[in-house]
Amino acid sequence: MRKVFLIYLSLVFLMVSSCFAQSFKAAGAVRIITPNPLLPVSGGIGTPKKSIEKNGDLFVRVLVLEKGTTRIAIVNIDNLGWPAALGNKSRALIKGVAPENVLIGATHTHSGPDAYAFPNEKGETFADLNYLDWCTKQIAEGVNEAVKNLEPASLKIAVGEAKGKIAYNYYADQLYDPRCGVIQAISNSGKNKGKVIATLVNYAIHPEVIGSGRGILSPDLCGPLYDRIESQTGGIALFMNGAQGGMVTADNRTEDKKEANNWQECKRIGELLADEALRIVNTAEIQPNPALYCTSRKIEFPVDSDIMRYILKNSPIKNEMSGPNKVSTQLNLLNIGTAQILTIPGEALPNIGYYVKRKMNTKSPFLFGLTNDAFGYMLTKVDFNSFKRYEYVSRTSLGEMTGEIYIEQALKLISESPKPEGFEEK
Repeated sequence: MRKVFLIYLSLVFLMVSSCFAQSFKAAGAVRIITPNPLLPVSGGIGTPKKSIEKNGDLFVRVLVLEKGTTRIAIVNIDNLGWPAALGNKSRALIKGVAPENVLIGATHTHSGPDAYAFPNEKGETFADLNYLDWCTKQIAEGVNEAVKNLEPASLKIAVGEAKGKIAYNYYADQLYDPRCGVIQAISNSGKNKGKVIATLVNYAIHPEVIGSGRGILSPDLCGPLYDRIESQTGGIALFMNGAQGGMVTADNRTEDKKEANNWQECKRIGELLADEALRIVNTAEIQPNPALYCTSRKIEFPVDSDIMRYILKNSPIKNEMSGPNKVSTQLNLLNIGTAQILTIPGEALPNIGYYVKRKMNTKSPFLFGLTNDAFGYMLTKVDFNSFKRYEYVSRTSLGEMTGEIYIEQALKLISESPKPEGFEEK
């Protein structure tokens, strides 16, 4: 009997240990990356503009999630874009998360330092490489801190229309995605039980209220969004952009048909988006022990644009080339509870975003734009150079096949991956 009892106890111990090991966990971390002294800011191709003041701080914000042997890190950085060459420096310093499971997305503020080291016509660049290297270390430190602080957690997940004067399409008012996706991690135990660990907001918009030509370094509307959410819920706030290309921007239009380009307008839009995100997630059901899945694959894009070839050749920020005039990047798919997430390595036009979301196996689709890379605008071949309005976005795209290749690879990844929890066949 004693032997039988010991065997029984061992089995119970193994079952309890297994359940504990498989519990869902989450943690967040924040690093301030505001340069001191201030650096020139970049809104795109061209020489960065001198900054003489700041409105808000720039941040690296981290959310690490774990379930069993799967661990992922979602990072947002307040910058126009964050090339994979910089992201890979961080991945090499991160402990406890597989490099391919580290997703680094830029918020796309147009008031941050140049992270591309855009070369001018003489091949000169004006980016501060020491600052960029320091930022890669801050990303790694933030992820490593979050890994150490992982705690049992539940999730609330919701997608809904963000209402109010937040965004519009500068090219055609209504051609943008008003849906806002929210993932909120909540502590399950200890002194923080029931408290919010982190709130992630996913929405497609250009944070360019202030822009690069006003001498102001700023996270733009993302800063007030962080502040509002954290003051309302606690924990940390993250912002992951969406399919905001061509040209989904902040709706800072005034009644006299001008634009409000100041910090007050950043606060209005950022706080409104924060309030809408919290409204959307407020009534979502708690998912007590959600599943977690992450996969990735390398994909290639031809570089047909002369401008993009010049940048890739002459910038000291060297991205991975897979051949003559071919660039390689990483595409990720995540299932987090009932949500499915796909990354976009650039600024996809809204029609690409809508199409891919429609094909995803979930009622809670998320697209993380400008994540793992930021290769300019991504158009389908029928849009490329089709309209006068698209001259600029076509010129600053890798080429006419970029959108087509992305869609093809994204759909393959969806079809080859398990479906998230709660999926019902259509």
